[in-house]
Amino acid sequence: MSITVKPAQTKSEIRKFVKVPFAIYKGNPYWIPPLIMDDIATFDRAKNPAFAQAEARFFIAYQDGRPVGRLAAIISHVANKKYGTKDVRFGWFDTIEDEEVPRALFAALEAWGRENGMETITGPHGFTDLDPQGMLIQGFDKLGTIAGIYNHPYYSQYMEKLGFQKEIDYVEFLSTVPHETGVPEKLVRLADRVRERGNFRLLEFKSRKDIVDHGEEIFQLLDESFEEIYGSVPMTHEQIHYYVKKYLPFTDPELIKAVLNESGEMIGFLVTMPSLSKAMQKARGRLFPLGWLYMLKALKTYEVIDFCLAGVRKNYRGQGVDLLMSVEIVKSSLKKGFKYAESNQELENNPKVQAQWKYFNPVNHKRRRIYKRAIGQ
Repeated sequence: MSITVKPAQTKSEIRKFVKVPFAIYKGNPYWIPPLIMDDIATFDRAKNPAFAQAEARFFIAYQDGRPVGRLAAIISHVANKKYGTKDVRFGWFDTIEDEEVPRALFAALEAWGRENGMETITGPHGFTDLDPQGMLIQGFDKLGTIAGIYNHPYYSQYMEKLGFQKEIDYVEFLSTVPHETGVPEKLVRLADRVRERGNFRLLEFKSRKDIVDHGEEIFQLLDESFEEIYGSVPMTHEQIHYYVKKYLPFTDPELIKAVLNESGEMIGFLVTMPSLSKAMQKARGRLFPLGWLYMLKALKTYEVIDFCLAGVRKNYRGQGVDLLMSVEIVKSSLKKGFKYAESNQELENNPKVQAQWKYFNPVNHKRRRIYKRAIGQ
């Protein structure tokens, strides 16, 4: 049957766009269903402040009237201004195993990009770095994380057939929490030396309210520390508030670390949390009637700890601030009884970040790719 591509515009069509992958990954033990209400909010111009700096189209591919694929097209004006590009991003890409589906979806994206004067296509990206990005090319038999994208192995084959090439890769590590040996003594000594030499101190979070109160400071530092990272997009004040309300109220005070300088300014932060992957699978995209119970239980199930966000102020890099936070989070992980740690995504060309895992038996078990192609190629 021929493939028809239509833009999702109404609320019911956006809901249909969000639910496309639920059929494509049905029964897959490694895919993590998103919360349907969260994804709908992401694509809602009235709720997501990213639309103040971006335009987007959401395409659904139909075969015999049945949704068989989807693709988001994003023109981030702030990203194009920052990098001096005319680029249309793609994201939220899913397809059945039929080459004609991605061919039709990307034709629609390319036509819209050309219509708006764009010259290149890159992705998978979201509106910002806090949206899922990177196509899985290694680790198809590993449970995903809520921050990452899961996709079938044939996706990358289709990208290459459509003329896309590698732009850059992200790597992910699974490490073992050192219950038998404890924190390596060498690291403890180094962390103590860093603290004394820099006159640094740790900020103790006593409650979730305490975290939210420091939320704006955390995300402003995130924005600053991500400035030079590939593909990063600066956030507005409204976006910072949006993410503070979205993420921080659910975090554990003991699993967030922040470092202050002698003037009391935050110069580094590390946000981690218990893995919600299995809880999200049980919830099947819905908080009600039982999804919220699965989430609450997961937040108190200390098996896998996910490293979510981290940043160090530019003029304090190379002074051991990241090491100090890592040692403290390992201590908290030991105290709570975590067995494993997921690094989540790290750029392949960032060896300093990857080196922090070397004491904890790291296994590079996933790899994700950003693809690029010229429009009209």
